[in-house]
Amino acid sequence: MSTVGQTADGVIAPNSGFGTKGYRSFVLSALLLVYIFNFIDRSIINILTEPIKASFGVEDWQMGLLGGPAFAILYTMLGIPIARFAERFHRVWIIAIAVFIWSLMTALCGVATSFVVLFLFRVGVSVGEAGCTPPAQSLIADYFVPKSRATAVSIYALGVPLGGMFAAIFAGFIVGNLDGPSLAALFTNWGWDWALGLANWEAVEGWRVAFILVGIPGILLAFVVKLAIKEPPRGYTDPASVQTLAKASMKDVFKILSEKPTFWHIVAGATIASFVGYGVAQFTTSFLVRTHGLSLETAAILFGVIIGLMAAIGVFLSGYLADQMAVRHPRALCWMPALGMGLSVPLYAMGYLAPTVWLALPPLMAAATLHYFYLGPMYAIVGGVVDSRMRATSVAVTLFIVNLLGYGLGPPLIGILSTFLKSVFLAGNDVGMTLETCKVVTELSADAVATCARANSEGLRWSIIAFCSLYGWAAIHYLLAGKTLVRDMMAKEI
Repeated sequence: MSTVGQTADGVIAPNSGFGTKGYRSFVLSALLLVYIFNFIDRSIINILTEPIKASFGVEDWQMGLLGGPAFAILYTMLGIPIARFAERFHRVWIIAIAVFIWSLMTALCGVATSFVVLFLFRVGVSVGEAGCTPPAQSLIADYFVPKSRATAVSIYALGVPLGGMFAAIFAGFIVGNLDGPSLAALFTNWGWDWALGLANWEAVEGWRVAFILVGIPGILLAFVVKLAIKEPPRGYTDPASVQTLAKASMKDVFKILSEKPTFWHIVAGATIASFVGYGVAQFTTSFLVRTHGLSLETAAILFGVIIGLMAAIGVFLSGYLADQMAVRHPRALCWMPALGMGLSVPLYAMGYLAPTVWLALPPLMAAATLHYFYLGPMYAIVGGVVDSRMRATSVAVTLFIVNLLGYGLGPPLIGILSTFLKSVFLAGNDVGMTLETCKVVTELSADAVATCARANSEGLRWSIIAFCSLYGWAAIHYLLAGKTLVRDMMAKEI
């Protein structure tokens, strides 16, 4: 089998991939920026959990619905149809339109008049974001040859931790410093009298400003994507023998995937990791506020900058080291994530049980670095077990399962568990407290308020620890995937 790519007009492509090295780097950087905005708009809800709860008077289980099913259901349902569309049509156009839609919906979250309306706008965010990763992964595969693809997709996957990090920075700062009255003061200083009449600024909460300010830049990014990224010939870096194959139907895709046990173990492991990761991320900032008494701004910065940065290091290292080790250790794409997730379990337990935030941070930072070893290899493998005719669909099938079960169930179930354990801890006290009596703290004694706060904190702490233990299960699937990895990959080198 030939190991050089071939363009649609029969010209043999260079081994280095489509375009110059500099332009490939630019495209990858642009797609990374898109994915960062994707995760900023997706994960900002995690940072704003506490003020939204206070604003609408809801419980953890309801915030779990907002963070999970509100986003996951249509996101997963639309992923495969959009991916099939991307297999045949202009992928850059699809990404640009998707960025515009999800950014607009994020900005609209800031003007939601009720919890239900906010839920519906979050559904709108999911509709846009469904059009991002499948076509983006297909583009990356045409720009980068297989021997450098794990590094490329790991760089793209940095959008997950970096997006979460920037969401924490921006949301935490805005909520702490830039609410409606602050904006009104700025408008007055600038002489923008016209802006003062746009809203009742005295009643505008900081979390609303955060949604609007992170959504607007993405609308502008959509135009940059369309103007700056070229659509490469489809299958440019695939073996020449694949170039002449007919378009693949969904039946063809599932036939190929059914013969690839590596794919299904990777999807199972990634689904479990997603279930844990999305669930825990929804409430980590809340944990730092409730357990360690931090302000929302400080908690967001610690979670976003420190833990998020370590997660980004883990994502990049996993792909880079796997590419470097692939010649001598071809199964590194599987055993590195397995090792990382397995080691993260005790480290997370140490971090969330630590009595102070400064004792908690070192193990949490190490755990975040290690558990994110799975993300880059996941994309490299699910795109590598098929050819260019079905690559976007393979990624979409992966995201369908990972997000429907992981994102869809993780946040609400950890919220339900947290609320249940809170009620258990309250019932274990002799003062007769319940979830309902804890809702109106102004009518309670100081001891009763302390009891409610302690139950709120401990319920969430043990929910998070229980969830993090499941990373060990995910590690087993990555180990099993390693048994068939070499056989199942389409291209061993190029």
